[in-house]
Amino acid sequence: MDEAMLRSLTPGVLGVLVRRGADFAAAEDAVQDALVEALRVWPDDPPREPRAWLVTVAWRRFLDTARADAARRRREDLVDEEPAPGPVPEADDTLRLYFLCAHPSLTPSSAVALTLRAVGGLTTRQIARAYLVPEPTMAQRISRAKRTVTGVRFDRPGDVTTVLRVLYLVFNEGYSGDVDLAAEAIRLARQLATVVDHPEVAGLLALMLLHHARRASRTGPDGDLVPLADQDRRRWDTGLIAEGVEILQTALSRDRLGEFQAQAAVAALHADAPTAAETDWVQIVEWYDELVRLTDSPVVRLNRAVAVGEADGPRAGLAALAALDDTLPRHTAAAAYLHERDGDWSTAARLYAEAARRATNLAERDHLTRQAARLNTR
Repeated sequence: MDEAMLRSLTPGVLGVLVRRGADFAAAEDAVQDALVEALRVWPDDPPREPRAWLVTVAWRRFLDTARADAARRRREDLVDEEPAPGPVPEADDTLRLYFLCAHPSLTPSSAVALTLRAVGGLTTRQIARAYLVPEPTMAQRISRAKRTVTGVRFDRPGDVTTVLRVLYLVFNEGYSGDVDLAAEAIRLARQLATVVDHPEVAGLLALMLLHHARRASRTGPDGDLVPLADQDRRRWDTGLIAEGVEILQTALSRDRLGEFQAQAAVAALHADAPTAAETDWVQIVEWYDELVRLTDSPVVRLNRAVAVGEADGPRAGLAALAALDDTLPRHTAAAAYLHERDGDWSTAARLYAEAARRATNLAERDHLTRQAARLNTR
C-alpha cells in the first residue's frame, strides 16, 4: 500500500478517534504516528484490515500520550475505554470532520488551514500557496490553530461558510496542483448539498462540476498543459455540464447571490460557448464585477483584467492589470498573454520566460517556456 492509499484512510481513522473522545490535535498526532508505523511494518506484514489496524495502533498511541499527561486525562477511564482490535464498521466521517475543524474557537482562516492540513492531506506549502502567504507564516497559523483546539471537545461544529471555503481550496489543489483531490471534493460537496439547503452549497457544487467537465481536455497526450482556448471541446463532459448548469440556475433563482454562484456563472458561460471565439466575454466581465463586489479578491481582479482584455481589447486588459500588484501569482503570465494579443511579441516572450521561472508546478512551467520559445522563433 503506497502513501496515497494511506492518506485516503486518514480521515476515517481520525474521525473514529475524535468520536471516541480524543481531542483533535492529539488524535492527529496519533494518526500520523500510526501512518509512520504502517509504512515501516506493512511491506513485510500487510494487515487483512488496514483501516482497523490503523485505528487500533492510532488509538493505542493516543492512549500512551494521554496517560503521560495526567493533568488532562484520567488514566483509569482511558484504560477502560480502550477498544479491542478488530474490523471497524465502514463509515464516511470526512464531511463531519470538516465541520468539526470549522470550530467556533478558531477564526475562519485558521479553521480552513487546519482542515486542509489535517483532513484534506495538503502540505503546508500547498496551503500557503493557496492563501498567497509565505510558508513559515502558514506553518505558524496551523500550529496556533492546533494549540487552540487542544483539549477542546468538538461538540459545537462550525458554520457551513468555512466548510465551503475548505472544499473549494481542496478542489482547486486537486484540479491544478500535484495532489488529486478534485473528485473527493466533489463527492463531499454532493453530500453537503443533500443535508444543507443553501444556495452557495449548490453554487460550489455547480462550479466544481463545470470545471471538472473540462478536465480530460486540460492536458495533452504527453501531459502538456492545454489552455482553455485550445482545448478540444468535444472531450468536455456534457453530462456534468448539464448537471452543473441546472444546479446553478436553481441556486440563482433564489436571488441570494454569493461568490461560488458567480464563479459558476463564469464557468457556465465558458462551457456554453461552441468555440473560444464565441465566448460571451462581455457577460463574463459583468460576472467578474459581481465577484469583485462580493470578495474584493486580488485574484478575481486579475482574472477580470484578462476578461477585459478579451472583451475590450488587450490594451484595456493591460490597463486593468497595471492597477494590480505584480507579485500576484500568474500576473506575469497574464501580462505576457495580453502583450502577445497586442502584437508586442518581444515583450510577451520575455514575460512568458519570467512567468515560467515563477511557476509553481512543472506542467505550467513547461507550458510557459514553450510559449516563450514559440514567440522567440517568430
